[in-house]
Amino acid sequence: MLEFPPMLEFRGVDTHYGDLHVLKSVDYRIGVGEIVCLLGGNASGKSTTMKAIMGSVLPTCGDILFEGRSLARVSTAERVRRGIAPVLEARRLFPRMTVYENLEMGAYTRRRGPELDEDLARVFALFPRIEERLQQLAGTLSGGEQQMVAIGRALMARPRLLCMDEPSMGLSPAYVEQVFEIIKTINRQGTTIFMVEQNANMALSIADRAYVLQTGQIVLSGPAAELRQTELIRHAYLGELKVT
Repeated sequence: MLEFPPMLEFRGVDTHYGDLHVLKSVDYRIGVGEIVCLLGGNASGKSTTMKAIMGSVLPTCGDILFEGRSLARVSTAERVRRGIAPVLEARRLFPRMTVYENLEMGAYTRRRGPELDEDLARVFALFPRIEERLQQLAGTLSGGEQQMVAIGRALMARPRLLCMDEPSMGLSPAYVEQVFEIIKTINRQGTTIFMVEQNANMALSIADRAYVLQTGQIVLSGPAAELRQTELIRHAYLGELKVT
C-alpha cells in the first residue's frame, strides 16, 4: 500500500478532564493527501481528539506534531496560521451574522488581498447555494446549508489539514451524500482530511484509512476498505446482525 509522509501525528497522547482520563496513550498518523476517519461510540474520545488538535484540550502526556513540528505551547490561532482548520461539531456558525460575514471570519488569521477573492470563488464553486445566500443571516439557513457555510468558512483559512467533527450530524440523507461528495472533492484538490464521524458506512466509503476508538484507546486501525469487512465494524457500526 502507498505510504503517505506524515502531516499530523499523535505520539502516546493522554488527556484528562480533572481526574477523568479520556485519551490513553493514543497514536494517530495522518499522511499528506489522505482522508482518515475516526470512529467510536459516545464518550470514546473522538471530540477530545479534535479539541487536542486545535489546542483547546492539552495533552497531559505525549505530543502532537504537525508537519514534523510539535504543537505544544502553540495557540489555536497559530495552529490555524500553520495550516490546520476545524469544521466544528454542530457547525457553530455566528447565527446573527450574514453568510458572507461568517466566511470572512474563516480568514481572520490572514491578511486581506486578492487571494481572499480567489478563496471565495473556490467556496462558491463548491457550494453554489452559499453564493445565493450571502446576505442571509446564517441562523436562518437549513442544517445542510449551515454545514456548507461551516466547511466554506474553514476553507477560507487555506488549510492543508481540515479537521471535521461529525460533518453529517443532523443532516437529511440527501445532504449527507452531498457533503461527503464535497469532502472527496476538497481532498482531490489537495487538502488532507481527518474526520470524526458517526456514519461509519459513509465515512469508510471515502476514507483511505480509519481508526476505531473505544474508551480512549485505539482498538482497530487500518485501510478503510479492509476495516469495513471486519466483524467489529460490521456489527458495531454498520448495523449488521450476526447470523448464527
